[in-house]
Amino acid sequence: MSINDAPVPAAMRGSITSASYQTSLEGADRVELTLANEGLRWLDHPLFTLDNRLTLFLGYAPDPLDQVFVGQIVGQEANFPSGGMPTLTVTAQDRRHQLQSSNRVRWFAIPIATVGDFPIPDLAISSLVAAENSFIPVFDPIGAALSVLLAGADVLVILGDPNSAQKLIRQQSGESDFDFLMRIARENGWEMLVDHTPPNGGYKLHFLSPEDNLSADVTLEYGQSLIEFRPRISTVGQIAGVAVTIWQPDTKMDFTITASWDWDRQSLDLSISPGFGLSGGEGDVTAAPANSSSTTLPTLNLVNEPANMATAPRLILSKLIPQLNRRLTASGATIGDTRIRAGAVLQIESVGQTLGGRYRVTSATHSLDSGGYRTSFEVRKEIWFGSIPLNEQGANLINVQV
Repeated sequence: MSINDAPVPAAMRGSITSASYQTSLEGADRVELTLANEGLRWLDHPLFTLDNRLTLFLGYAPDPLDQVFVGQIVGQEANFPSGGMPTLTVTAQDRRHQLQSSNRVRWFAIPIATVGDFPIPDLAISSLVAAENSFIPVFDPIGAALSVLLAGADVLVILGDPNSAQKLIRQQSGESDFDFLMRIARENGWEMLVDHTPPNGGYKLHFLSPEDNLSADVTLEYGQSLIEFRPRISTVGQIAGVAVTIWQPDTKMDFTITASWDWDRQSLDLSISPGFGLSGGEGDVTAAPANSSSTTLPTLNLVNEPANMATAPRLILSKLIPQLNRRLTASGATIGDTRIRAGAVLQIESVGQTLGGRYRVTSATHSLDSGGYRTSFEVRKEIWFGSIPLNEQGANLINVQV
């Protein structure tokens, strides 16, 4: 461990009784250090001044340690018990916590004289906001290509209806930069996380595209490397598709765009049909589309969401994919492994065909204390893994002879 890029003193390292590193897709990564504060020696120590840069390394000697976290000290908590050793807990978070410091109101457009304002692509907006906060934006190829295709749909809509350009302009309406970037990420099918690996660890804001990252980073087998595993499969809250109604001024008609997932063919189906809107409010459900194999699951109707031909795909993507990926989730634990982090892919073996295979890590906690180094994790089975044969995922039937 280092603070302000200098190794901490040996006496301070020796006083650490436990260390915890948490990484998640939903918020800033976090480190907690608990020190035995004998004689209050670490109270008011200058190394633990707020905003100091903290870097954490984990691994196994004699191999080189991995740099797993770069962030800033954001808090301290002291404990003065009636009996026993006083302790000091130091908390650090990655630099994403700075994105939540204030809310902003602004819009992103290119003014063109005598023509009007035109929208800026999401790739450029994300890069701009990241750079404003001293981050280096990193985009995966497929995710970037998908965003370009969506931007191309914007251009087609503008060419067909120049007045629609104003509706396509991104607005940050009383949101923090963190919430604004998370909204853009969801509507482009990205996950937003910080890459702590060198070089520039802690300063790389990675807009991860799940479709770009399907290979297993770690393989865990029950009865060997996998200490415990608790999968949960449920259709509660599941949907077959998402529908949104748009108004086309040139034809003066409503059209309903429906995207649904075919679990049998592992494919995304898109249909556009004429209609005069849907009754009820957002969250209303109807039967699954006729061409969908998921006949027992409903379709979520987003009738209160403002949409047009260009924004509908982003809206559907941000609502449908997260719902589909909640069907099979799990938690588990293994011996400490620095490769297990938010966004990584685990291959789980020897737990059967339905529950085995590849999962995306949504959160992981690395704990180091008197009991040793242990990693616990939360994962989800994403629809994108359906494109990989089960035998290649290690999801094999369990043969039991009786």
